[in-house]
Amino acid sequence: MKLKLALLCLGVTWLFASWSRAETYDLIIRHGRIVDGTGNPAWFGDVGVSNGRIVALGRIAGDAKREIEATNLIVAPGFIDVHTHADDVAELPLAENFVRMGVTTIVVGNCGGSAADIAKLFRGIEATKVSVNVASLIGHGTVRGRVMGGSFMRPPSAEELERMKAMVEQGMKDGAVGLSTGLIYLPGTFAKTEEIIELAKVASAYDGIYASHMRDEGKDIFKSLNELFRIAREAHIRAEVSHIKLSGNSSWGQTGKVIAALERARAEGLDITEDEYAYDASSTGMSQLVPETAREGGHAKFLERVADPEQKAAIIEKMRASLAGNGRTNYSYAVIAEYKPEMSLNGLSIPEAAKAKLGSDSLADQIEMILDIEKHGGAQAVFHGINEDDLQQFLQFPNTMIACDSGSRDFGVGVPHPRGYGNNARVLARYVRELHVLRLEDAIRRMTTLPAETFRLKDRGQLREGNWADITIFDPATVQDNATYKDPHHYASGIPYVIVNGVEVVKNGEHTKARPGQALRHAAPTELTPLRRGESQP
Repeated sequence: MKLKLALLCLGVTWLFASWSRAETYDLIIRHGRIVDGTGNPAWFGDVGVSNGRIVALGRIAGDAKREIEATNLIVAPGFIDVHTHADDVAELPLAENFVRMGVTTIVVGNCGGSAADIAKLFRGIEATKVSVNVASLIGHGTVRGRVMGGSFMRPPSAEELERMKAMVEQGMKDGAVGLSTGLIYLPGTFAKTEEIIELAKVASAYDGIYASHMRDEGKDIFKSLNELFRIAREAHIRAEVSHIKLSGNSSWGQTGKVIAALERARAEGLDITEDEYAYDASSTGMSQLVPETAREGGHAKFLERVADPEQKAAIIEKMRASLAGNGRTNYSYAVIAEYKPEMSLNGLSIPEAAKAKLGSDSLADQIEMILDIEKHGGAQAVFHGINEDDLQQFLQFPNTMIACDSGSRDFGVGVPHPRGYGNNARVLARYVRELHVLRLEDAIRRMTTLPAETFRLKDRGQLREGNWADITIFDPATVQDNATYKDPHHYASGIPYVIVNGVEVVKNGEHTKARPGQALRHAAPTELTPLRRGESQP
C-alpha cells in the first residue's frame, strides 16, 4: 500500500512538472537545424517566441498560437546588413528586396550621405512603419554640405568646423551608430584628414563607429587604408572599411597585402573591420567618371565648365588619364543602370550607348556620352572591375561582414546591380554550398553576430533567450540568388520564413505585408555624459 501511494505521488509530481513546463508561446519553430550566429556548430532543436523575443531554445514541450515546421531547414538569426543606401525605406516600407533575402536589420546613412536630422528620420520610420529594423550613421558629406554652403575645395573655417561637430554630436545623441564618410564623393573628397579626425572624435565620445568609403580602392588603396588607420588611432574610434575591394585590373592580386595591413593595424590595437558584397562589379553614380573638380560648386558650375572649350578639354584630358591609370583603354566596364531622361539606354555599356546615340563608340564619343549624361542630371551605373579571386580572399578573412551596398529596390525599375536582390542568398548558395569558400556557420556569423557586435545593435544577431526574435529560416539545399546583371529584378528563393521582432514578414516565400520593424537608436554610454578614452560605462 505504501509503495502504491509513493508511486501515485511520484506520478502526480511528474504530471504537475510536465504541466508547469507546458507554456503557451506566440510561435514555436520546431525541428530546425539551429545556427545561432556565433560560428559554433549547428544543432537540432526548437525556438520559442513570445512578445517579440526569443524565450526558449532546445526541446520545447509547450504549445503555441502558431508553429513552423523547420525539418531540413536552417534556423538562423535574421541577417544584418550594415552597408545599405535604403535611406528612403519609409517610401518603400516593405523593403521586399531585403527581407526576401533574409535581411531583418539594415544600417543606412553610409558613404557620407545620411538624413541631416537623425531624430526626424527615426520618427518618420516609426510613423510609416516598415518591415525591417533600421539603424543609421550620420553622414560627413551631409554635414559638410549643410555647413559649407557649396564651397568645398577648402578646409572649413574654425566656426564651420564647430558647427559640423555640433551636427555630428546631435546625430549621435539622436541615436546614430556612428559617422560615415564617402571620400570619393562631393563634398567629402575635398576634406582633409584632420577635419575627419575632429568629427570622428565626437562620434567616438558616444561609442560610435567610423565607417568609410575610402578615397581609393585601387592603386592607392594603401594610402587610403593608412588614412583610415590614422583616423581610428587619433580619434580612438572603431573603424569599418566599407565594401572592401581591389578595383581595376591594375590593382588585382594584392589581397594578401591588404589583409596583412589590416592585421597589422589590429595587432597595434586598432579595432578595424570591413564589409563586402559577393559580386565582381560595383555600382554608384556615373558622375564618378567625371573629375570632382569639374563638378565642384554644383550642376550650374559643371555646365559652365563643359561649355568652355578650354575647360572642357582639360576635363577630357583628366578622364583619359584616369582611365589609363586604371589600366583601361575604354569604358566598356561601365554599364548604365538607370538614366531617367532616356530609359532605353539602361543596361547598355558606355560604348554601346555612344554607338546608339552618337553613331560611334570611339573613346572620344564615349567621353562625350558620359558628359552628356552628366549634363542631363546623371545616371546610376554598374562598374565591372573586381577580380573573383580577390573577392573570395576578402570573404574568407574573419572580420569581413556581408553587406549589399544597395538601396530599396522599386521592382522592375531600371537595370540595377543584382546585389540588392541576392547578396545574402548568393553567399549561401555560391560561396557556401557550391564552392565551399565558407562554412555555413561562419557565413552566418558574418551576417549576424559580427555586424551586431561591431555596430552595437543590442539584443540582436544571435539566437539566444532574451534577444529580439529576428529569425531567418532557409533551405541550405535550395537557397539561391536569382538576380543577374542583365535581368536583376528577381527575388531570392529558398528562404520560406523571415521573422522580424517575432512577426512573420515572409511566410511560405511571400511577403505578408507586415511592418514590425523598429527604429534602432544607438544608446550612448550614458544619456548624461559621453564616454571618453579610458573611461568605462557605469
